[in-house]
Order: sequence, then structure tokens, then C-alpha cells
Amino acid sequence: MKKLLLISFVVASAGILVSAFTTVERTSTDPKPKSTNSEKKVNTKWTLDKNHSTLRFTVTHMVVSEAEGTFKKWDGTFEHTKEDFSDAKVTFTADVNSINTENENRDKHLKSDDFFNAEKYPEIKFVSTSMVPAGDKKYKLNGNLTIRDVTKPVTFDVIYGGILKTSRGNKSGFKASTTINRFDYNLKWDRATEAGSLVVSKEVEVAVKLEFDEAK
Repeated sequence: MKKLLLISFVVASAGILVSAFTTVERTSTDPKPKSTNSEKKVNTKWTLDKNHSTLRFTVTHMVVSEAEGTFKKWDGTFEHTKEDFSDAKVTFTADVNSINTENENRDKHLKSDDFFNAEKYPEIKFVSTSMVPAGDKKYKLNGNLTIRDVTKPVTFDVIYGGILKTSRGNKSGFKASTTINRFDYNLKWDRATEAGSLVVSKEVEVAVKLEFDEAK
């Protein structure tokens, strides 16, 4: 009887030891979850390098050609906490009075109430609502664009140029483009050609080339 009790005790003890060892072994070999790029917090802010950035617009003129212009005074900010930019916040503003199409009379017309009414609405503004990765360094930048007293949602197609480390700090580059209907923003000056087409198209192509410096 004593032998049976002793054998049972030894077997039970061995089972406990095996169970404990197995638990420890599994815990020690379980792989640790790996964080993805979107989970990494970087908390980065960027300021626009105005000397190496442009905000340009293009319209079809007289059906067969194009006219383009830019804004000499404009600014933008870019900040994010995720390395894949999926939570990025982007803003830019442009001074309407700085519009430049290389034609003084045309610039005056664009600043008038036929178009931007620079006296009453001196600023164009964009504020992002989301930046969605689309693969291969491409993104969809969604946001609200305000021209005159009208605010409407727009989507920019964005191409990411990369980040470069320099002796003066990090630089990043992007290209963004979209097309808007100027009539949607009350830029409604309208004149037809003899064939009945518009002298200046409704569609306006907007192209932004951005170079940022990492804020210190």
C-alpha cells in the first residue's frame, strides 16, 4: 500500500514538472508581435521650402492651346505621426493678389469679381481630411478647398519623392495634382468663341510641387 502511494506521488510530481516546463518553454519561444510602419510614432512636422516649391494652374484657352499661371506668395504645412503618412495633415494657403500669368492686364482681370475678387476674398485655402496610401509611393490626398466664399471637397493625386538627410536637416518631396471646375467656385466669367466653345475652359488643372524641411 505504501509503495502504491509512493509511486502515485512520484508520477503526479513528474506530471506537474513536465507541465510547468512545457508552459515556460512555450512562453519563451512565442514570437513577439512586430509593429508595422503605420504603428510607429514619429511625430514629424515639416515646413515648406518656398524657394523650391510651386503652385501652378493651367486652363485651356481658345480650345486649341493652354494658358497657365502661378501664385508668388503661398505657404504650406505638413505633419504626421505615422511613417506611412496615413494620418498626415496638410494645409496650404495662397495669396490671390500674388497671382501671376505673365500678363498684367490678365492678372488684373483674374483679381476682379469676374474671377477671384481678390479684394473681398484675398486667400485660397486647402485643409486635408485624409491621406490614403495607394501603393508604389502614391497617395490620395482628400480635403476641402476654399476659393472665394465656396468650400468644396477635392482629391489630389500625390506622388512621394522620398526623404533626404542633409547637413541642414531632413528634406522631403511630393508632387500633387487635381482638376477642378472653376464654375463650382463662382469663377464664372464666360465668353464663347465663334464656334460656341468657351474662350477659357471650365476645367482648371492644379499642380503642386512641394519640398519640405523638417521642423526643428
